[in-house]
Order: sequence, then structure tokens, then C-alpha cells
Amino acid sequence: MDIKAIGIVGAGQMGNGIAHVMALAGYDILLNDISQDALDAAMALMTKNMERQVSRGKITGEDQAQALARIKTTQTLTELGQTDLIIEAATEREAVKQAIFEDLVPHLQPHTILTSNTSSISITRLASRTDRPEKFMGFHFMNPVPVMQLVELIRGIATDEPTFTACKEVVDRLGKTAASAEDFPAFIVNRILMPMINEAVYTLYEGVGSVQSIDSSMKLGANHPMGPLELADFIGLDTCLAIMNVLHDGLADTKYRPCPLLTKYVEAGWLGRKTQRGFYDYRGETPTPTR
Repeated sequence: MDIKAIGIVGAGQMGNGIAHVMALAGYDILLNDISQDALDAAMALMTKNMERQVSRGKITGEDQAQALARIKTTQTLTELGQTDLIIEAATEREAVKQAIFEDLVPHLQPHTILTSNTSSISITRLASRTDRPEKFMGFHFMNPVPVMQLVELIRGIATDEPTFTACKEVVDRLGKTAASAEDFPAFIVNRILMPMINEAVYTLYEGVGSVQSIDSSMKLGANHPMGPLELADFIGLDTCLAIMNVLHDGLADTKYRPCPLLTKYVEAGWLGRKTQRGFYDYRGETPTPTR
């Protein structure tokens, strides 16, 4: 099918990043969020990020103007029903995602494809709550979306070939690379990445090393661009914990048990960069380890 209009649910860091790259690729975007403040902040951030791309010669000023003109916002979820493809990018909580899809279903066109940007939750289970499991799949972008080249495409048990092909064509048009993943907890990237982050938190919890020594060791000893605790703060500790819980529950293996220290930070509301405190404190001029 010819996808022209794309609806995006959620204007947070993932939703606005997806809107950014989709608009630059020529798609008409309808960005939804329950908060007008979140929509305004998303538009401001996209403008700022595109200006940075212009200054670096990656896009032209005309590209920016045309892309921003393609993005419309709405607080009314049902307005997305007239789009050809919907990407849900709400918080990583299954009940929230299910409620969104249930609200959307009565308003969709027959051909509309439903997708989720979930980083861990069962695509088959989410699809089963809709009227079109064959037109439902996982569409998992990496953060930050304008920079990262990979998109995981995850088929549910009922996803048909035309749906997969249509989503793959969108990824190709974005100039990104698609990786096809099976519908198992956390898929490919987070199945590997999150246990590493969780083990780094255990290393801190057990006193093997400090925040700074753990991150420095992995950057200098394994050539990682960011240390695992720094990366956890960037992702969001609540998201890391949610994915570890999905792995632990879905695979029933104690090696995926979330570290108690990760749980404690989330309970404290220290979620990383988005709350200004996590394994680092970001409220000063430079990030300072909190432990």
C-alpha cells in the first residue's frame, strides 16, 4: 500500500524523534498527545534539532521549513484514524498501550496499519486487542531517532507479508536499516543491552566499582561510546526497569531479575536525564555521580 499520512501517539523523546525523521522523508504527520504542553515542547525540540542539522549541512533550510509544515498536532486520539499508518510511542506500559489501541480501532480506515514502538512488550498480545492483528506489528526505533540507523521490525504471529513489506518500505525511505526480529521478550537489541545495564547496576550495588569507574571501564576497556550507567540515565531508568521486568516475567529466568538498586532509583523518582537525577545528577554544570 502507498503510505502517505502517518499518525504518531505520544510526543515524548521517541514520538517527536519519529515525527522528525518521518516529516523530513516527506510523510504528512499527525502527532498526538494528551498534553498540549508536550506537543508544544515536541515542536520546539524538532525545530531546534532541525536547525542543528541545517547548521551542519545535513539538510537545507527549505528542507526544514517543508518538514515542519508537514507536522500537525492534536490532543484528540481519534483524529489519527484517517492516517495510513499509526505508530504508538507511548510509555512502556502494556495497559496504556492496549487502551490506546482499543480507543483507536473504531475510527480506523480498513487499510490502516497499526504499529507499536514498544521496546519489549509482546506484539502478538498487543495485536490481539485490535480488530486487525494481520495489520499489526512492532516498529521499534532507537533513541535518538534522528541519529540512530537501526529500526527493529517485529512480526506478531498473525502479521501478514503486505504489512511487513509496507513498513520495510517506510524504513528504506527514511534511509535507515531494518532488522527483522522474532516476537520474543525485548526482541534483539534490548534482549542483549538491558541485561548488560542491569549487570552494571549490580556491579554498583555490590560495591565492585563506583558509577564513574564502571562507566570509564566500559568506555575505555570495551570501546563503548557511553558507559552503561550513563546510557541507562539517557534511556530512562523506568524504561530499563520495565524491560527487565518483561524479560524476567516472559523468560522465567533468574538471570533477568532486576537489580534492587535499579528498583530503588525508580521508586525515588530518579529516572535519569528526564528528571535531572539518576546515576548522575544533572542539575549542575556537569553531571556528578550520585553514588
